[in-house]
Amino acid sequence: MPDSAQQLLHLVIGGELTELGGTTFRDLDKVEVVGLYPNYATAYTAWKAKAQQTVDNAHMRYFIVHLHRLLDPGQDAKSAR
Repeated sequence: MPDSAQQLLHLVIGGELTELGGTTFRDLDKVEVVGLYPNYATAYTAWKAKAQQTVDNAHMRYFIVHLHRLLDPGQDAKSAR
């Protein structure tokens, strides 16, 4: 198992938005949790696959949430040193 210090958790979620330029979901009960991923690369792969599956619905959007930044807001500053 990889060292937990190296995990940069990312969450991929998506659903139908109320308007094209916004980030408000039309129905929170229908928001899809695609998954939790240990790094950005795997989250991006999952995000891209879901986004491509819903390309015909302009209101459907998927997002990558950087959970590691919420869990440890100073983490990016520490790694830059």
